[in-house]
Amino acid sequence: MKKILSLALSGMLCLGLLAGCSDSASGVVNTDGSTSMEKVMGVLIESYQENNPGVTVNYNGTGSSAGITAALDGTADIGLASRDLKDSETGVKAITVAKDGIAIIVNPQNPVADLSVEQIAQIFTGEIANWSELGGSEGQIVPIGREAGSGTRDGFESITGTEDACKYQNELTSTGEVIANVASNPNAIGYASLSAVDDTVKAITVDGVEATEETVLDGSYAIQRNFNFIVPEEGELSEAAQSFIDYATSADASQLITDAGAVPLA
Repeated sequence: MKKILSLALSGMLCLGLLAGCSDSASGVVNTDGSTSMEKVMGVLIESYQENNPGVTVNYNGTGSSAGITAALDGTADIGLASRDLKDSETGVKAITVAKDGIAIIVNPQNPVADLSVEQIAQIFTGEIANWSELGGSEGQIVPIGREAGSGTRDGFESITGTEDACKYQNELTSTGEVIANVASNPNAIGYASLSAVDDTVKAITVDGVEATEETVLDGSYAIQRNFNFIVPEEGELSEAAQSFIDYATSADASQLITDAGAVPLA
């Protein structure tokens, strides 16, 4: 009788928790890819593992293209990409977990507060080279961007129509490095995942629209992209990997994704 009561209480507790509790799920889930998804992955992994102690989920931030390759060649159970798949990237499929705005960031000392998508493109291609041309102070603009293969870079360049045309002064390998560089240079401008922006930089409005959860979800903020899990197109995932994906895409995870600065779909 005590054993039956214990099992019943265990089941009630499981239903009451935010995470998808699974007594049967066990093993290791390796995820690899987008550095922009680090905060989202951090909160999802922590919450999931609290309620699924038999599963260990690892995160490795290597960039979106590397994550897609890892999912394809099997070195990761789940690839992470902060962009959509290209036509040439076959054999895998994307599962969208959240949306994210790509914030355009400047140094807090910069008086410029709003730019159009066209002006942003002109800045990064070198057509506009001085802040005074945009109503700012005299100063040579310093465009800061991500490295080739970055999902943030791919998203930014595809939306602004600047593929293979940007003239970066620095190409950095993480979102954090872009933010740090812009924070330390009054003439710098860069782009970063909305979820990663802090008070060391200023996110400007784009065509008069602020990058927020609401404007990303309703589509009024122009520079946005998807946060995707990348998995093989054929074949079954491990029970643990499928359990983690089911949780991350459930309504139970929505508040966690919001708290991490991204926009949940569930």
